[in-house]
This record gives sequence, structure tokens and C-alpha cells, in this order.
Amino acid sequence: MAVIDAVEPALARLIDQVQTARAAKGRLCIVGGNTKAFYGEPVDALSEVMDMRALAGISSYEPSELVVTARAGTPLVELEAALAEKGQCLPFEPPRLGADSTSFGTVGGMVCAGLAGPARASVGGLRDYVLGATLLNGRAEVLSFGGTVMKNVAGYDVSRLLVGSLGMLGAVCEVSLKVLPLLPATLTLRLEMDQAGAIERVNAWGGQPLPLNASAWWDGVLVLRLSGAAAAVSAAHIHLGGEVVEAALAATFWQGLRDQTDEFFVGAQRAVLGGAGLWRLSVPQTAKPLDLPGEQLVEWGGAQRWLCTALPAARVRAEAAAAGGHATLYRALDKSAGVFAPLAPPLARIHRELKAAFDPDAIFNHGRLVPGL
Repeated sequence: MAVIDAVEPALARLIDQVQTARAAKGRLCIVGGNTKAFYGEPVDALSEVMDMRALAGISSYEPSELVVTARAGTPLVELEAALAEKGQCLPFEPPRLGADSTSFGTVGGMVCAGLAGPARASVGGLRDYVLGATLLNGRAEVLSFGGTVMKNVAGYDVSRLLVGSLGMLGAVCEVSLKVLPLLPATLTLRLEMDQAGAIERVNAWGGQPLPLNASAWWDGVLVLRLSGAAAAVSAAHIHLGGEVVEAALAATFWQGLRDQTDEFFVGAQRAVLGGAGLWRLSVPQTAKPLDLPGEQLVEWGGAQRWLCTALPAARVRAEAAAAGGHATLYRALDKSAGVFAPLAPPLARIHRELKAAFDPDAIFNHGRLVPGL
């Protein structure tokens, strides 16, 4: 992958900031567009802001090779606009969570949060598309991992380890991603049914050769997105039935779901201000509807379930665990119950050893992913 020149002024300033923090035994809070500040555990209040926005721009783009390399501060909307000009996209649809002149999701934030949008169940997640990355670690060293092809890793695949790390291991400076062509045809269908029926049908359809790209169930309505060759999409429509959603309205719906601006998430954010919690539950796709009161939105064929409720954290986590999954407190004013599910001792040890290897002085994003680290 393209490696950032360590003498570049923007990177040099970041290196100096890490060296200063290390010498002073201080801490740094990595910030890009700041659209995901709500996500994760609270960072040490004494941390100094490490602003990544100056480290921006697309380093290289080879449309014929389906590979792009971009720096951490690059706005996602800018990257996706460049890809769209060549008829390509980030197929995992990362949430942009802000796209105006003052607040915008960045490439670095995308990698560190590790979130994906509606198409995740059919195309894979962000981790599946990361080819390489450059990291500024806690020793103020600029390290490069991976490359720009899929089969390029000997040893530990650190570039993919950074996905979802919330800056725990260091500051992601640059990332190389596999991209894909935009699909030629898309159709959205609407079917009325209860949650149990929706989960059962989507999983049955998922085992058939259908161009099912995304699904969402909420308030008695299942919405399906078909994407692929025009003939395959048309044939699938005949097979599945349902009411066709007008293209512009469908695009608005899926964009709102991806960027968490649609009606469910707007209502959830209001409820959070009133003391409720917005939970993100990861369970097996075929798990039955969870016995939890509150508003629920089901995505990814049943694998991702959003729950807005005032229930105690222990109840939500117990129900998710009984279904074979776990629960994350995605948004809340009170995070004292813990944001992420407690780690088993072996996993906790791995996290501690990784932190010690990459950030021995615990400079970066202290406590945001794992309390105390």
C-alpha cells in the first residue's frame, strides 16, 4: 500500500504530539469528524484532543484493480463521490453519521468504529474489505501492515485487527480498501408481517439463489432490497411478491437506515434524552423474536436487532446471551452499566497484551473500548 511519508507536515505534527504525550505521561483522544463521539465508553476526561482531519485525501485509486487508499481524515462523502464517478462503491455501506460542512464521518472513524450498513449480511463487513493500513502507535512509530491485494499477509493480520478497535491501539493514518462496482439494478419491496414471520421468511429466502441485498423489519412491515442483474431482480420480484416501493422513496429509506437518520433512530434518540437506552444486539439470524419490551428494528436477516428501551442492562444482556448473542449499549446518557458485553478472561488477557504491544503507555483513547485500557 502507499505509505505516508513520515516527514509530511500533518503526520509530523501528530508524531510530535504522541512524543510529547508519552514524555508527559499524558493521554490523547483521537478525533476525526467527531460524529461517533457517543459510541463506546467515556474517554479519560483529562485526554488531549488528537485531531486527524489534516491528514486527509485519497492517496491512490486504481479503478481497474478495485483498490483505493485514503488517509484517515478523508470525509467518507468525498471518498464515496470519487468512487461513484467510476461506477464503484463501498459495498458494506458504512454509516456516515453526519455529512454537512461542520460534521462529517471520516475514513479513520469508519475503520475504528467498524460499523456497517444494511447490506452487511449479503456482502460482508468492513473487515472483509481492508487490505492494508498505516498506524501511528504509542511509541510514535509509523507502522504499515498488509498491502493492496487480498492475499498478502504473512503472520498477524494487523490491518483487520484495527477494525472496531476504537483507537485503542493507535491512530489509523491511512487505509487501503477493496471496492466493488455498483450493481446494475435495484428494487425495494414492502411486505406486511409480524417479526417472527419476517425472520423466518428472510432466512428461508437467504438459502435460495435470490439477489437479496438488504432487509429491515419494523412495526409490522418487512422491507427487502434486491440488487443485481436486471433479469435476476425481476425474477426475484415475481417469486417474492410484495408491493414495489418507488425508487426515490426507497433510496431515501435505505440511506436513512444506513446513516441512522430515519424515523426509528430519530425516535430512539429522543427516547435516549428521556433516559432510555438504544441497544445494538448481535444474535444468530434465526433466533426467535426477543422477549424484550420496547421499539425493535431488525436488520441483517435477523442478525442485528436494535432495541430502544428503559429496561435494566442486566435484563437486556441476559436475553441476548440466552439467544446466543450479546448486546452493546449503543446510545445512552448513563453508561455506568458498561457499553460492551464483559469479556471472558482469555479475551480480556488478549486485549491487555495487544494494548501493551502497540500502546505500552496507554496514551490512546484510554478506556473507550475496554475500561482501564
